[in-house]
Amino acid sequence: MAIDEESLKHYLADSPPTVVPLGIKPHFEALSEEEKLYAHYISVACFAGTRIVLRQVSPEAESIYDFIITLHNEFNGDWEEVKKKASVSDEDIKDFLDYAAQFLGNTGNYKSFGDSKFVPRIGVIALKAIASATPKTIQLWEQIKDGVFASRDIGLMHLGYPDAGHLSTYYPDSPDITKEEITLLSDFLEAKKLLPANTRLRKTPAGYEVLIASAEKAPAESERDIPVKEWDLEGALRGKKLFLTFGDYSAEMAKIADALEEAGKHAGNETEKQMMEAYVKSFRTGSLEAYKQSQRFWIRDKGPMVESDIGFVETYRDPHGIRGEWEGFVAMVNKERTRAFGNLVEAAPSLIPKLPWDKEFEKDKFLSPDFTSLEVLTFAGSGIPAGINIPNYDDIRQTEGFKNVSLGNVLSAKAPNEPVPFIKSSDLEVYNKNRDVAFEVQVGLHELLGHGCGKLLQETAPGQYNFDHEHPPTNPLTGKPVTSWYKPGQTWGSVFGPVAASYEECRAECVAMALSCDFSVLQIFGLGDGTEDINGPAGDVLYASYLSMARAGIAALEFWDPKSRKWGQAHMQARYSILRTFLAAGPEFASLDFEKSDLSDLTVRIERGKILELGRPAVEKYLQQLHVLKATADVVEGARVYNQITGVDEFFAEKVRPAVLAKKIPRKVFVQANTVVEDGKVGLREYEATPQGMIRSYAERTYI
Repeated sequence: MAIDEESLKHYLADSPPTVVPLGIKPHFEALSEEEKLYAHYISVACFAGTRIVLRQVSPEAESIYDFIITLHNEFNGDWEEVKKKASVSDEDIKDFLDYAAQFLGNTGNYKSFGDSKFVPRIGVIALKAIASATPKTIQLWEQIKDGVFASRDIGLMHLGYPDAGHLSTYYPDSPDITKEEITLLSDFLEAKKLLPANTRLRKTPAGYEVLIASAEKAPAESERDIPVKEWDLEGALRGKKLFLTFGDYSAEMAKIADALEEAGKHAGNETEKQMMEAYVKSFRTGSLEAYKQSQRFWIRDKGPMVESDIGFVETYRDPHGIRGEWEGFVAMVNKERTRAFGNLVEAAPSLIPKLPWDKEFEKDKFLSPDFTSLEVLTFAGSGIPAGINIPNYDDIRQTEGFKNVSLGNVLSAKAPNEPVPFIKSSDLEVYNKNRDVAFEVQVGLHELLGHGCGKLLQETAPGQYNFDHEHPPTNPLTGKPVTSWYKPGQTWGSVFGPVAASYEECRAECVAMALSCDFSVLQIFGLGDGTEDINGPAGDVLYASYLSMARAGIAALEFWDPKSRKWGQAHMQARYSILRTFLAAGPEFASLDFEKSDLSDLTVRIERGKILELGRPAVEKYLQQLHVLKATADVVEGARVYNQITGVDEFFAEKVRPAVLAKKIPRKVFVQANTVVEDGKVGLREYEATPQGMIRSYAERTYI
């Protein structure tokens, strides 16, 4: 479907983007010299994967990146000189800088939060004039002139399955590969025990090629996860071959491995040293079994001063939900904030039984994780989350544990005079005063207890089960014994596929919404004395939390595309479903209020006094459904339930969504510091929170 002028408006780059600094200086300077060196080399490794992210986003993203950085370097960041040389206006330069900042903040030309393309407001003629300012940039112009602007087909303005008309470079040079082919090949590789996170899949005349990220193009058979490298396919793919090809992103993977090898020389303990060695082995050879070993060491590295994780981690952007995007972070521990999270970890075993399922659907023992509040030095990838719960490997999470981190300087970063749409004026004071602490509580409960709780009922090996198979537990949704579970080799992600990421985020959000109603939980965060008082200070935080979730559910519609009827962001799809759960609890609890026909005065109403009586039971009922269907591998019913509640009806599509788009707020992009080694010591370079500062920060990372 061709894109029209009205639709194009929604894809224009933010003007201006919300550029905020990621402050880190006092936390970094508190480190010892060895800790600074350890942090520096991990930071180098993280950012060395930037070109990987760009190639994972779109075919043109890497060339656009080179265009922006080359233009900066050719004029040493003197944008006034660029304007004179190109004979363009101040507005043209502003439009270009705004686009460049948003591009770098998302590490690509598709929004990291929403997966929709954004295009510059500057016109083709003016941008070509800027490109003509130097011989190097005019050469790059030939590579970007088509991709930088809107695609002719609106489907290509969104990431997704190629056969649905969308774009995905997880399936490079394969516009005709189908979802069915991807599914069959994914199932085949799962049966061969080849993990998919660091792979891409290409369709070729002979069949299919699995591209494996590794520095080495021919790792020894003993270092590969499986010895076989090619197969003749059967069934629906009979007559085709499947090949494994190593060395995807080889130059970048080599830089990453080299940097982590250096980091290992400055590790603070033997566990960190072993973690770095496992990373290096994985990134050199492509072995995800070696990577899983790095994550085991990471879990065991309790309470480090310098915290980090790196690799092909989150699978949100792969339409099939199994291939990971490159990301890496290094951060310093905020000891004061971490203390509250430590109290939450200690309380976790007593809190989990309060959730709406029996012990048969819960781990036999809560694996007490490390939970720290971090101040981020470096977060490389397409976007920065507020909190993280990893590793994303079920076998490790279920039996060995996990870690939770809350990113404090991300949570606290704010733009001046930030508007707050959809909150009633009568609620603004309590909302603004309490939203930050409410969000911190939400993140803590979401990551630790949301992602950290729950048991998958599994046949762990043929004839072996992690539950009483002879007398299976009663399914609370049906009142009958469970009849489904995970078979050997199956994982949560492989069974639930594309719906898995958003479904799990929703389950974790619901855990947080349910437990935040428990005043003893709020007391852990220093809020109140545990007494149930919805009108007291702790009640203010609870009320702000429910308002925030409802507001997020409205704002989520920005990330739903009416033409494809597709959600572009896992978390926002989840929050929309929770808003619908609030509204389904009845007008006695929640409603959307407006008087104007265009809904320009739209606000959300949550009855504060009914949160405990109506809000919490509604959330818990929904949560129980999500949890039990996940635990029992019931993908048919689970997908039906989730797709039904996240369906967007006529009122939300034609009335609410236009009001949301009219008030949408540019998502923050973060200017991050750089570290440099001079005379054996590490120094910190910080940059101004402007588009120019954002560009300079990337230009001075010479290794990318």
